[in-house]
Amino acid sequence: MVRLTIEKIEEIFDRNSDYRLDSDQKERIEKSYTFLKDFSKDKVIYGINTGFGPMAQYRISDDKLEELQYNLIHSHSNGTGAYLEEEYARIVMICRLNTLSLGFSGVSLQYLETLEQFIQHDIISCIPVHGGVGASGDLVQLAHVAYTLIGHGKVYYKGEIVETSEALKATGISPAKLKLRDGLGAINGTSCMSGIAAVNLIKAKKLIGWAIHASSIMNELTSSYDDSFSSELNAAKLHRGQQKVASIMRDLVKDGSVLKERNAHLFNQDHIKGQEYFSEKVQEYYSLRCVPQIIGPVLDTWEYCKQIVEDEVNSANDNPIICTDTQNVYHGGNFHGDYIALEMDKLKIAITKLSMLMERQINFLMNSKLNQIFPPFLNMEKLGFNFGLQGMQFTAVSTTAENQTLSNPMYVHSIPNNGDNQDIVSMGTNAAVMTQKVIDNSFEVLTILMISISQAIDLTNKIDQKAPSTRSFYNFVRTEVPTLTKDVALHTHQLELKKKLLNTEKDLF
Repeated sequence: MVRLTIEKIEEIFDRNSDYRLDSDQKERIEKSYTFLKDFSKDKVIYGINTGFGPMAQYRISDDKLEELQYNLIHSHSNGTGAYLEEEYARIVMICRLNTLSLGFSGVSLQYLETLEQFIQHDIISCIPVHGGVGASGDLVQLAHVAYTLIGHGKVYYKGEIVETSEALKATGISPAKLKLRDGLGAINGTSCMSGIAAVNLIKAKKLIGWAIHASSIMNELTSSYDDSFSSELNAAKLHRGQQKVASIMRDLVKDGSVLKERNAHLFNQDHIKGQEYFSEKVQEYYSLRCVPQIIGPVLDTWEYCKQIVEDEVNSANDNPIICTDTQNVYHGGNFHGDYIALEMDKLKIAITKLSMLMERQINFLMNSKLNQIFPPFLNMEKLGFNFGLQGMQFTAVSTTAENQTLSNPMYVHSIPNNGDNQDIVSMGTNAAVMTQKVIDNSFEVLTILMISISQAIDLTNKIDQKAPSTRSFYNFVRTEVPTLTKDVALHTHQLELKKKLLNTEKDLF
């Protein structure tokens, strides 16, 4: 069985690859469905011949079993709020197809082939952001996926939001027919939160990479000492993330000529002789000097989160679990989203801290009293009459403040519901959606930092002394954002740079 990794999901997200059911998956699906159909004939099995949730105590007559599955989908397609973005929703659908193809759910091949056809024809379900509590899975959000597969609701199709029936007519696809437990299998799992989480990881990786690069250039701009990211110093602390960040920083600046060595300055008797007060900083501010120690935990968090999300995406997160090997059906709670909820909370806390670091670096460049190098707000014109990047700093500060509020965890905000059947829940999709917002906000802060760094490079007029990677960074920004001399609005340029950052791979780790 091929594992659906974050790297594979990124290829699909970028439309460099697709997802298709193979013969082994189809064989597992049919084997599971056939076994369950026969096994369930003389037994009471949740969701096949019972009601759902606290209504599971009621037995359903044989002539109502298929109608029961439709009732479930119709009754749960009641989400609210904006729709997930199309590309997020597409990954959600792929994650659901992947987990149901493991052969532990007893879902019919016909239903999953319809789901596969939707994905292949870019008929993407409109999934409301609000609805699921992440305990019996993403019931509401995934119900909206199933609702479109049976021919109802709205979908993204050819760049527009249309009625599902219109897209089906255009492609010749027939709606799925719900059998046995297709309705319950369609919605009882964590694929919505997991799909969002997977895309969050893809974007967070780019964000972390750019933040490391920007932090490296910050040290160049201030001609900092190079020992804060030296191998010797960082080897003395045993965290892999810290050591990795320091190593990346050394690689990024290795061919520049502006960083200082202590042996040539403060360790040099000729240099310090007679000085009672040192005008140059003996140690840089923390936002420059402690980059490996600050971004290191962010990187470690991302790495662990990646492992957990991949495990969830490739797990059977349904109930009950159909096991053809043991010829049995097991009732439990694999639909519970606590793994994703906790990891998304951890990731958004880590990314919020990253945005705080970037905001402090922006402040350092803007505040002439701190940096003692650049004019206030990196202003190239007349102070008092022109304002430089002052307006951008407000945006960076307010956006970071929003992140700080959003970083409060959802994991501990369980609210019992469903007649207290779901007496403790994960809120995993809420956590994933909030993390999505935190990451998006952080790209806005990153955009402002990169513009500020490029403006600072222009002010130093020493671009040739910077590392080649710094010059590439500068050119990357300047293709979208001009040097600011007179006061002009850069809002449109900021949007273009953000879009470029989101669409550019930053593969530093």
